[in-house]
Amino acid sequence: MNLIAELKQRNVYRAATLYAATGWLLVQITTQVLPFFDVPNWVERVIVIAVFAGFPVAMLLSWFYDWSAIPPVPDEADASPDAELVKQNSTRRKLDRWIIAALSLALVVLLVDELVLNRGGTAQASESIAVLPFSNASGDKAEQYFSDGLSDDLISALSQFSGLRVISRNSSFQFRDSNEDSRSIAEKLGVNHLLDGTVRRAGTEVRITAELINSADGSTLWSQSYVRPYVDLFDLQASITKAVAEQLKATLLADPESVRQSEHPPSGNLEAYNAYLQGRFYEARGTEADFRKAIEFYQRATSMDNRYALAQARLSATWTTLSGRFLEGVEMRRGYSMARDAADRALNLDNSLAAAHVARGMLMVWNDFDWTGGEAEYHKALELQPNNSAAIALRSSLLATLGRVDEAIELIRLSLKSDALNAQSLHKLGAYLMAQGKLDEAEQAFRDAIELQPDANGNFEQLAINAVLRGDLKAAVAFAQQEPKGDWRDAAMARALQISPDRVAADAALQVFIDKQAGKAAYQIAQVHALRKDGDGVFTWLARAWDSRDPGIGLLLYDPLLNAYRLDPRFAALCRAVGLPVPVAALPLPVPSR
Repeated sequence: MNLIAELKQRNVYRAATLYAATGWLLVQITTQVLPFFDVPNWVERVIVIAVFAGFPVAMLLSWFYDWSAIPPVPDEADASPDAELVKQNSTRRKLDRWIIAALSLALVVLLVDELVLNRGGTAQASESIAVLPFSNASGDKAEQYFSDGLSDDLISALSQFSGLRVISRNSSFQFRDSNEDSRSIAEKLGVNHLLDGTVRRAGTEVRITAELINSADGSTLWSQSYVRPYVDLFDLQASITKAVAEQLKATLLADPESVRQSEHPPSGNLEAYNAYLQGRFYEARGTEADFRKAIEFYQRATSMDNRYALAQARLSATWTTLSGRFLEGVEMRRGYSMARDAADRALNLDNSLAAAHVARGMLMVWNDFDWTGGEAEYHKALELQPNNSAAIALRSSLLATLGRVDEAIELIRLSLKSDALNAQSLHKLGAYLMAQGKLDEAEQAFRDAIELQPDANGNFEQLAINAVLRGDLKAAVAFAQQEPKGDWRDAAMARALQISPDRVAADAALQVFIDKQAGKAAYQIAQVHALRKDGDGVFTWLARAWDSRDPGIGLLLYDPLLNAYRLDPRFAALCRAVGLPVPVAALPLPVPSR
C-alpha cells in the first residue's frame, strides 16, 4: 500500500482537518475572550504556541494509533473483513461529524467576531499602550511642562485610533522617574506596550527620542531620534503618532459619530500652544493656587489665538473646579460666570469638541443643578470621543447623584480600565460602594487612592465616615486626624466625635465647625446634625446648602449619613426642589449610632 493510501486508511487527513479546525477555534476564542478579563498577554502566547507545537504530535499519534483500528473481540464472527470495514466506516463517519461540528463552530465565531465584536468591521481593542511621561532632558525644571505636554498630546492623538486602548494621563504619569522595569509598569497599568522617551528644547530646536517597548519581554519594537526646528513641532508629533500607530497596526476611529480631537490651536500658533501646555501642567497639580495659575495660562493662550476652542474649554472647566471646591459667596458666583462665558465661547468656536461639552456639562451640574442637561452634555462628549476618561468619570458621578449607584459603579470601573491608577476615580468608587453598604470594599478603594496620592484631600475623611458607619469611634478619630489640615479635617473630626459618648466634645466640635465653615460647608454641617439625630437641624442646613448652591447637594441620594432621613417628607420635598428623584427606600446599610 502506498503512503497516500496508508494516510487515508489511518484517517491522518481527517485527524489533520479536525485538529486544524479545533486549534483555530481555540486560538480565536483565546485572543477574543482573554483580553476581556485582562489576562496577561503571555498566557495567549503560550496557548497559541502550544496549538502549533501540538500539530505534529497529533499527526504522529493518528499514525501510530490508527483512529480506525479495531480492538480484538472474543466473537470471531465479528472479526470478519466485512465487520472490520463496517467499523472503519463508522469511525470515519464519527470523525466527519466532529469535523463538521468544529467547522460550524468556526463559522459562528467568524460571524460573531465580524458582526458583534467588531461591529461590522471596526477592530475591537486588542492592543493597549501607556505613554509614560517623557523625561525632561533640558536640565531646566521650568521646562517640565513642555515634556509633559508632549506626552499629553501623544496620549490624545493615539486615543483617536480604533483597536488601541490608551491609558490616561493620571495613571501613566504615576511612573514619572520610576526605576521599575517595563514588565512591572505594564502589569500595573494593564497594557502590552509602553511608549517612552526624552524631550529637550534648546533655542530654536527640539530634540526628541521615542521608544516603543513590548512589555512582555522588554524588547524595543521601534525607536527613533528626531532633531527638528521648534516651528515643526506639530509635524514632529504627528510623525511619532503615525509611526507608533503603524507599529501597532491601529487605524483611525471609524465610528461616524466620533470626531478627531486635537490639542493644537487652529492657527498653528506655537506660543498659544506653549501657554496651553503650561495651563495643563498647573491644572493637573490640583491646588487652589495651581488652578489660579492654570487660568492665567489658559487666558494667555486664548488671547494669542482667539479661535483656540480647547483652551477655552479647559479655562471653563478650571474655573468651575476652582469655584466649586475652593470659593464661596460672591467670589464663587463670579467664578461660575467666568466658566459659563468660556464654555459658551468654546462651543461657539467648535461644537464638535468633546472637551467643550465636558466643560458645559460640569457647569450645568455644579452650578445650575441641571442634571438632565449635564447628562446630555456628557453623553454628547462620549459620542464625539468615546474614550474620554473625564466624561466617563463625570457621568458616573452624575448617575450616582440621580440615585443610579449600580450604573455609576459600572461606569467608574470602566473608566478605571484605561485609568487604573486614578486616585480620584478610586475615591468615587469608594463613595459609591459605601452607599451600597459594601464597607470593606469601599475602605480598600480609599486606601488604594491614598497609596497613589498620600497628600490628597478627602480620602482619610471618607475612611472616617466609613468608620462612623461601623460605629468605630477610635478608628473614625484616627482617620480624621490623618486627613491633611484644613476644611476636610475639620469636617471629618466634627462627624467622628458625634458617635462619642462625650457629648461636650461632640457639641464643641460642631460649634467649631459651624464657626469656621458655615459659609461653604452647609451640607457637611447637615451631615453632622444627622449623626446627632437632629432632624430639624438636618433640614435647616440642607435648605441653606440649597440656597447657597453647595455642591454637596449632589450627594443627597447616595449619602449614607443621611440614610435615616431618606423617607422623611421633608427629604422628598427637597429632592423635588432640586430636581432629583424621590427615594422610595433606605440605603442598604445600618443607621449610624452614637
